Amino acid sequence: MFGFKIRIKGEYALFSRPEMKVERVSYDVPTPSALVGLISAVFWHPGVKYVIDRIVVYREPDFVNIRRNELSEKVSLSLVKKQMNGTGDASVSAAELRTQRASLLLKNVDYGVEFHFVLTDERDENMTEEKCYNILLRRLRKGQYFHKPCLGCREFPADVTLEETLPPSELRGDVDLGYMLYDLQYKKRADGSPSDSAEPRFYRPHMIDGVIDVRLYAKELVC
Repeated sequence: MFGFKIRIKGEYALFSRPEMKVERVSYDVPTPSALVGLISAVFWHPGVKYVIDRIVVYREPDFVNIRRNELSEKVSLSLVKKQMNGTGDASVSAAELRTQRASLLLKNVDYGVEFHFVLTDERDENMTEEKCYNILLRRLRKGQYFHKPCLGCREFPADVTLEETLPPSELRGDVDLGYMLYDLQYKKRADGSPSDSAEPRFYRPHMIDGVIDVRLYAKELVC
């Protein structure tokens, strides 16, 4: 198993709670799915699956309330496919769909993350664990990425650095973080092709002295 340790810092972060239907309210700490998305910005391959093992929180959650312009709808995958086939239009009008929403964000965040990857059946024939490890290692060292890594939303960029070891957190205590989103399990159609339908899975982690042992709490996922 090839593992990595990275340090993530950012001015703002928004790890949205799905139970908040209108206003955006962030979890106290990042979700594993948000961190997988951040790592995928550095290197993405359909046959590579990232698994978060451990999260180290270096600063107490500090929230700030702001208002942002958002769109009330998003482009659906089916419309995009229709436009690619020349039978539809996937455009949206920003002026017509613009709406203001309040967002409760985290500010000045600092995390350490330990993760590893596994290869799936969708990998290329020439993709090996050693090759994937070296590609990701090189890109992390050089600060390369497909798109800028972000902390929950694209407008909140993250600075990502590769670390040999992660320093211990100065936070103390056992904090029950409640049920949090773990990931989304995307379903496939009858013919095996991917769809945009997904089922959320949740876990209930504790942050002990600033450390979340994701592997431990991921053993009891709730759908």
